[in-house]
Amino acid sequence: MKEKINITLPDGSKKEFSKGITGYDIALNISEGLAKQAILVEIDGSIRDLSYPIVEDSSLKILKKDSDRALEIIRHDCAHIMAEAVQSLYPGTQVTIGPAIENGFYYDFSRETPFTIEDLEKIEKKMHQIIDRGDSFIREVWNRQDAIDYFRSIGEVYKSEIIEALPEDEEITIYKQGDWLDLCRGPHLPTSKHIGKAFKLMKVSGAYWRGDESNEMLTRIYGTAWRTEKELKTYLNMLEEAEKRDHRKIGKELNIFTFDEEVGAGLPLWLPNGTVLIDELEKLAKETEDWLGYDRVRTPHITKGSLYEKSGHLSHYKDSMFPAMDIDGNEYYLKPMNCPHHHKIYASSPRTYRDLPIKLTEYGTCYRYEKSGQLFGLMRVRSMQMNDAHIYCSEEQFKDEFLSVCEMYLKYFEIFGIDKYEMRLSLHDPEKLGQKYVDEPKLWLKTEQLVREALQDGKLNFIEIPGEAAFYGPKIDVQVWSAIGREFTLATNQVDFAIPNKFGLKYKDSQDSDKTPLCIHRAPLGTHERFIGFLIEHFAGDFPLWISPVQVSIITISDKFNDYALSIYDKLKEHNIRAKLDLRNEKMGAKIRKSELDKIPIMFILGENEEKNNSVSVRRRFEGNLGEIKFDEYLDSIKEEINKKSRRDLK
Repeated sequence: MKEKINITLPDGSKKEFSKGITGYDIALNISEGLAKQAILVEIDGSIRDLSYPIVEDSSLKILKKDSDRALEIIRHDCAHIMAEAVQSLYPGTQVTIGPAIENGFYYDFSRETPFTIEDLEKIEKKMHQIIDRGDSFIREVWNRQDAIDYFRSIGEVYKSEIIEALPEDEEITIYKQGDWLDLCRGPHLPTSKHIGKAFKLMKVSGAYWRGDESNEMLTRIYGTAWRTEKELKTYLNMLEEAEKRDHRKIGKELNIFTFDEEVGAGLPLWLPNGTVLIDELEKLAKETEDWLGYDRVRTPHITKGSLYEKSGHLSHYKDSMFPAMDIDGNEYYLKPMNCPHHHKIYASSPRTYRDLPIKLTEYGTCYRYEKSGQLFGLMRVRSMQMNDAHIYCSEEQFKDEFLSVCEMYLKYFEIFGIDKYEMRLSLHDPEKLGQKYVDEPKLWLKTEQLVREALQDGKLNFIEIPGEAAFYGPKIDVQVWSAIGREFTLATNQVDFAIPNKFGLKYKDSQDSDKTPLCIHRAPLGTHERFIGFLIEHFAGDFPLWISPVQVSIITISDKFNDYALSIYDKLKEHNIRAKLDLRNEKMGAKIRKSELDKIPIMFILGENEEKNNSVSVRRRFEGNLGEIKFDEYLDSIKEEINKKSRRDLK
């Protein structure tokens, strides 16, 4: 008699099966329809092949192609199919590593002649042919040495190197599709046909083996893959729209920022229009923070290395810092973050529980050494401005202060029309304590639970991401989506239980005993560079009136009305409304087109009637002509719209 196991299904019911039963057989036991739609099985939270034998009591869920977790496997399967296609078309090419990534997949290849974009069509055609064969993905467990010897025998030196680097006790699994095979942990879909045809090869780039510049340069081929043709089309349309909205292109067209080789890579120069955007963001943040009881401080751009040794930044982030400068026999560094400086400000005076919370905010510039290959417009820079702040509080105050920061995020999202966002609670990895994370296991668990409970009490939706915490504590990373559906990492809210103790930060409690405060690090708008890059794409350069670099353009029908235009201009300036005069001897159509190209929200067109009636003819972007309106009346309307920071409907 066969040994039995109990399987718990998603509805809570339990069924008894023979030990070694597969996910497919369980699906078939439930219904033939489910078996036909099944592509993977989730066993106790882990994704497995449908053919995987189940030998213990387990919780089980059958996954169909429409499940979110299936998408990663589809993409990984595509990488395998692409690798086979490449080796079939270009014998002698070595395959290295090919994972699924956000929105797609890639594979790195070693070939004497690197691939070009022209090769992709041919490779993609071959992939379709392989998928049409409908080969099953078959899992095999190999002897470690046999696997090394096999890949060496066929000239796959990278694969043999990968196996040699694996832990001695790790199971070596191989997946076959027809006559082709690859080293892989899995899982995979039942057959290649289950992948479908919703994929496309996108681009080619160079990549160093193991990411090390001293190693061989490989060729990386990127692709995207989706569950349906509709999803693929939506994604490709989004990319097309994103290209139109590229912040680098629009930033140049609207004179927002520039880069110059003599200044240096990754060091943006903010032009007048861009500076307006920064000023308005800082004004918004200052108004918000003044209301919430923050105190503004300023700290220097360079600091002795000993400060960063104490904080732990030198040991954890030195590779992201600019090299040290020798000043008077001491090592100084460009400031990569404000935290240690704010700790010193906190420590500059005795503190009691009556002083807490203490909220220190700074609009400073930090510097981080991003590798040249990682620099990307405003999204990856070496000089960055941020509205950074640190909140020093007691454990009893923590929940309210943490939620207050989260509420600040939501307020900003409402103002900027960010309707889709996700809060990710980043946790530590217990196996990396003392390496990636400070070695305080009890404090980690305690602090993570404090954050978790705060989010739950605040009824905020969040997901948990293991292994992504800051080295000194858990954090919330906030992902946002632009108007066209592109995802950005924008804001952070971090909890620091370790560094205050390193700096000897104390306060006297009600019993006159010394206590160490918790520290909340927060940057709700991230860096101005990244946030403005996001806003450029989000609004396609058509900023809401309150933040627009130029809010009103004044256009005259002829030179006869220039004096009236100047009087209107002066009145707008009196009310701090950013206006631009267009008194050029040009046709009206040309002047209007110029304002449209500059994406100025409001146009005033002035002629005889307007001068006589002390009025303006108003033209609004996305609304067209509003007709002739008394100037004073419309001025009040503009001021109200600016003061309310009215958002523009992006739909």
